[in-house]
Amino acid sequence: MNKENTRLLIASTTSTQNSGLFDILIPVYEESTERTVRVEVIAVGTGKAIRIAKKGEADLLFVHDPSREEKFLTGGYGVNRRAVMHNTFVIGGPGEDPAGIRDARTVVEAFEEIAEKAVPFVSRGDDSGTNIRELDIWDDTGINPKGKGWYFETGGKMGDTLLVADRKRAYTLVDRGTFLNYETQVGLALLFAGDPVLRNHYSVIAVNPDRFPGVNYRGAMDFISFVTSPEGQRLIAGHTKHGENLFYPDAVPSILKEKSREHQE
Repeated sequence: MNKENTRLLIASTTSTQNSGLFDILIPVYEESTERTVRVEVIAVGTGKAIRIAKKGEADLLFVHDPSREEKFLTGGYGVNRRAVMHNTFVIGGPGEDPAGIRDARTVVEAFEEIAEKAVPFVSRGDDSGTNIRELDIWDDTGINPKGKGWYFETGGKMGDTLLVADRKRAYTLVDRGTFLNYETQVGLALLFAGDPVLRNHYSVIAVNPDRFPGVNYRGAMDFISFVTSPEGQRLIAGHTKHGENLFYPDAVPSILKEKSREHQE
């Protein structure tokens, strides 16, 4: 039987691409489907990805901003949202840690130290999920960093922002997956992690075919089924750098226990 040819367009946060996860997931998905599927990814900040999907210019969203995802769904733009995985945000910065955030008890305290000492901080400044989380933390500190001489915005992807932070010997908020994937390319250290506020959840959402009849709804649902299946979740759990998981599966969390048993054996 000849395979049906089709295209699947995914509007995604940049971290799924910058972390190398799509390089693992997409080839396996394309090979496993009964149709000849060509997956294309538009990797941008979550805000822009959602705006693209709201115009019906993508078939599927893969993002990490729960509040905006809810608005996307209640607005009738998307259907069949599924939790896929999570990781955490961390603060990377120069190893000498001029702001002294290693001993901070909370991420708010860490940001306060950076501001008090006026040490360079590089923000994505691109309306991405990472940028929104960063701004929420600044809001919790009661500090508005914009316009300060130590605060810089790149307007770019997470990987590019890490490179800028490296050049400026600055701090930045970054998802753990991208940091680990870029760790050998930059001279930054992972200086703060572990605050529950920094948990970072990723979901997939099919663009609503009732609103946009031209979208590839079947392809979107096929990909959702794959990425939340035991096979897809094993690929996510197996994506590691330097012995650390970049993401943790949420659709089938027991996969991690399987991986742990396999490693012990």
